[in-house]
Amino acid sequence: MKRIILSLAVGATLAGCAPRTPGAQIGADGAAIPVAYTIGAAEAEAIPGRVAQQVNLLRQGSNAPPLTLDPALNAAAAAHSRDMAAQNRAWHFGSDGSSPLDRAQRAGFSGELVGENISESYENDIATLQAWMETRDTRDVIMDPNAKSLGVAWYQEPSKKIWWTLLTGK
Repeated sequence: MKRIILSLAVGATLAGCAPRTPGAQIGADGAAIPVAYTIGAAEAEAIPGRVAQQVNLLRQGSNAPPLTLDPALNAAAAAHSRDMAAQNRAWHFGSDGSSPLDRAQRAGFSGELVGENISESYENDIATLQAWMETRDTRDVIMDPNAKSLGVAWYQEPSKKIWWTLLTGK
């Protein structure tokens, strides 16, 4: 019962933190009609800190230590997001056959990689984080109590499709 209540609270928290789209239209079912999310300059600056804050709120609920943003993991995440867009598929291998560990090391991360989450969507960072929290494998990457570092980045195509990558390490 505690897990259900915690899950509902986390979902409500994440939903409340999602950036609002002015003039969003509501469908017949009462839900917002999806629109392609555009990452502007101000949003681009805010996303890493916002994701780190939300991840740490989630981790706090399970007594996991907070994560700190790591520039090398951010760089590895950005490179992979762009590469996934070039390949036009969301998967964990680079076009050169690289693994998440290879990319983290290449970017200068000297720690141990814990995991990688990826996504191909038209949704913002908070909606993407919420989707990752709904699936056990991706939630485990975010909630791993051994993780100490976080990297998050994206690449947005002209079509507005966004390729997200989140890395955790220790």
